[in-house]
Amino acid sequence: MDLHLLIDNLTNPALLFFFLGILAVQLKSDLQIPENSSKFISLYLLLAIGFKGGQELSHSNLNMEIIWSLLFGVFLAIVVPIYTFLILKKKFSLENSGAIAAAYGSVSAVTFVTAISFLELEQISFGGHMVAVMALMEAPSIMVGLVLITIFKGSKNKSDVPIKTVLSHALFNGSVLLIIGSLVIGYLASDAQAEGIKPFTTDIFKGFLAVFLLDMGITSGKKLKDFIKKGWFALWFAIIIPIINGSIVAYTSGIFLESVGNRLLFAILAASASYIAVPAAMKIAVPKASPSLYIPMALAITFPFNITLGMPLYLCIIKYF
Repeated sequence: MDLHLLIDNLTNPALLFFFLGILAVQLKSDLQIPENSSKFISLYLLLAIGFKGGQELSHSNLNMEIIWSLLFGVFLAIVVPIYTFLILKKKFSLENSGAIAAAYGSVSAVTFVTAISFLELEQISFGGHMVAVMALMEAPSIMVGLVLITIFKGSKNKSDVPIKTVLSHALFNGSVLLIIGSLVIGYLASDAQAEGIKPFTTDIFKGFLAVFLLDMGITSGKKLKDFIKKGWFALWFAIIIPIINGSIVAYTSGIFLESVGNRLLFAILAASASYIAVPAAMKIAVPKASPSLYIPMALAITFPFNITLGMPLYLCIIKYF
């Protein structure tokens, strides 16, 4: 791994604020971000990245690379839950296996945003259509997770909750709706109109990201101790599976993508795990699945790994192959 990339990433102020949050928990500090402020910042990040992605997309011509990117994103969102479920069901209940598989087939918008910040730090360009790819990868994995639970239970009764309700929640979850809506608005806005709100969507973006990662650090630190009690299998799964997914996609994406930035974003999408959209959907569809298992796996283990060691690792693979 390129030591320069690793040092650049680990000394990124936003990332250091994440570590500060974890440290605050270990020191039993009363440092915390008010819940309403945390929610606002997360909404802001989704809005800003969606709008900027729409602007980038409006300047791009629809070509085969964009089409293949969208199809590849959906393919990953279907395949990853299937193979991870088959591994997980040997150790966990079908409900927990389906929920974890759905989380790792889906994506983390915050990891995606952090990856974009990393690319900007390294001055590597990327396509705005990658925001659309991220949005498309949210719902399919949730559906696959539910189908797998149903198939292995051998029951025709797919869920105590109507499948229409689950589909609606997956497709119109607040974070999904905001990122897609912002993407469309950014696409429709003219350059002059986009310039008018640039101070909000661009200039203050990294500052808000730093505060949000501080909040994520505090949240991760609180969940880490309880998660360790769940056993070593979950811990190693939350590290090894992202490495496998991210490394394979970093390498294979070169078949149809030329942009280093787009390939890294694909790798990070494949390696990340959802701790917002999937838990919200699984709470409705599979109440027997334990949030104390799949949320800490995604948030306290996979998320920190990806934003510290994962991104430089995947970028090195892309550059060398």
